[in-house]
Amino acid sequence: MKIKTNAEYKNALHKVYRIMNKGEKNITDAEAKQAEKFAKAIEDYEDTVLKIMPLPATINSIVQEKIAEMDITQNQLAKMLGINKTKLSLILNSKRPPDVKFLKSVHEKLGVDGNFILESL
Repeated sequence: MKIKTNAEYKNALHKVYRIMNKGEKNITDAEAKQAEKFAKAIEDYEDTVLKIMPLPATINSIVQEKIAEMDITQNQLAKMLGINKTKLSLILNSKRPPDVKFLKSVHEKLGVDGNFILESL
C-alpha cells in the first residue's frame, strides 16, 4: 500500500485511530495487521512527502514535554513522582543520571512507554 495524497493520508490515520481506540485486547488479528499496514504507509508518506523527521527523544525531553502538556511546574511534577525537586532538576538538566525510582515513576505516573525508557538508557 502506498499513500499518494493528503486525503489518503488523513483517511489512513483515521482508520488506524479507529482500530487503536478499540483497545489492544478488543481488536482482531486482521485489524492488527491492517493497522500495521496503514502505519507503515503513513510513516513512508510522512518521511518522503511531508518530510517529518523524528526528533531525538530522550527521557529528559519526554518529561519536559509532559510538564508542558500537563501545564504543571517542575515542583508539582516532583511531588507527583515522589522525588525531591532538586533531584528532578538535576536529572532534567543532565547533571544527574536518572535512577530506577525516577524511571519507574515516569513510566507509572506519566505513562511513558517502558520499552522507550529501557531503550533510552
